[in-house]
Amino acid sequence: MNNKSYSIGEENEQVEFKKSTAELKEAVVSVAAILNKHNSGKVYFGVKNDGTVVGQEINDTTLRTISQAIRTHIHPAIYPTISKISYGDKKVVLVEFSGKQCPYLAYNVPRIRVADEDLVMDQSMYEEMLRKRDSIGYSWESQKSDYRIADIDRDTLISYLKKAKDVGRISFESEEPEDVMARLGLSDGEYLLNAGAALFVDSGINELQMAKFASDERLTFTDIRRYNGSILTLTEKATSYIADSMDWRVEFDGSLERKEISEIPVDAIREAVVNAFAHRLIESGQSVEVAIYRSFIEIYSPGKFPEEITPEMFINEIHKPIRRNPLITRTLYYSKDMESFATGLKRIQVACDNSNCRVEYYGDTYGFTVRFYRHCGEGWDDILQNDSNMTPVANDVVKDVVIKKSIEDVVFEMIKSDSTITAAKIAQSLSVNPRTIQRVIASLKRKGKVDREGSRRYGHWIIIDDN
Repeated sequence: MNNKSYSIGEENEQVEFKKSTAELKEAVVSVAAILNKHNSGKVYFGVKNDGTVVGQEINDTTLRTISQAIRTHIHPAIYPTISKISYGDKKVVLVEFSGKQCPYLAYNVPRIRVADEDLVMDQSMYEEMLRKRDSIGYSWESQKSDYRIADIDRDTLISYLKKAKDVGRISFESEEPEDVMARLGLSDGEYLLNAGAALFVDSGINELQMAKFASDERLTFTDIRRYNGSILTLTEKATSYIADSMDWRVEFDGSLERKEISEIPVDAIREAVVNAFAHRLIESGQSVEVAIYRSFIEIYSPGKFPEEITPEMFINEIHKPIRRNPLITRTLYYSKDMESFATGLKRIQVACDNSNCRVEYYGDTYGFTVRFYRHCGEGWDDILQNDSNMTPVANDVVKDVVIKKSIEDVVFEMIKSDSTITAAKIAQSLSVNPRTIQRVIASLKRKGKVDREGSRRYGHWIIIDDN
């Protein structure tokens, strides 16, 4: 065994020693304090205050716990490098970090490093740092990230370029990431700006949390999911999740064509999701959240709504855009993921008004929520009040469908046209679950309209009542 003693120097304004991860909370505070003073630093776990290496037990859980503590309790978010170092037979964790989005808060308190102490920052210094950060030159999205152009998800980029070129908002032909990022103003040499990384890199910069609840309260959930990825990827995941969770009704117009109508307009849902990602305070490290309740659906975006401005002003008046992330919103405009500036809330409201869908907006200190009420549009009252006239159907491809009783008329016409047709063939023709057709046929039999002679496979239908 190697009993040699190791010392790695002394603590200073950019270096902090912790004997073990039992002091993890104190270490997180030191990280924020060092960032606010020097924009970069190091923290060691397994080292005494005097620099003597004592080591500690380290496994994957150890590193993950440190990473999660920093991610959860430091705002704006940072992405440190966490590694294991050996000094003889002793293991040490080294956390290296950097960031220019001062002021950083640890456990909601701003601190500043003075010698080897972490002191609470005074109000005037805190406000000055905020003013500096909020100026365009110091905005989070315009800072150089740790991601390189080579880290871009190529499929995401190609898909984006196709949409942008199809709608005529990008005219250059190149699809080379270096050229595209330079033309979009999203790179600095071989590195991406934070905006470019957020849009096109499958990383931990963006997080999406989604859940379904059994009631209108956050008591019992029936499904919960969490994803990391690019803004463009996560907007699609969120929109699809909500579409899959909503009820849909199918209307027939007398032909075999079916018209699927969602309880909440999908265009409004997608607009709210895109806005949640594009306008959020990304550096806060908080997730965009989708919550599916029994009576409503909420989309939450971290980041306070602008002071002295209300959502109704953007809906009912003409207002200049207030863009927290102008590089991101401009890029999404090129692909028509965002139609035009300062019109997102109005587009949501108009889509909901046209469908008689109730929508509300809530803002608080931490973020902004769009709430869509379920089953309140035209055509849903009769369905929900007459359970015997509706059947929920699990569509194998995407969503739950609610079938109005008019499907009986369609099935009845199909039986009249072909007395040998089977329930399975009817279900296949209408793209409906076979169990639904069985229930419709049972209803037609109870009403004395049809009957069947012979087996399911080789029998035939008899029309009893043709009215």
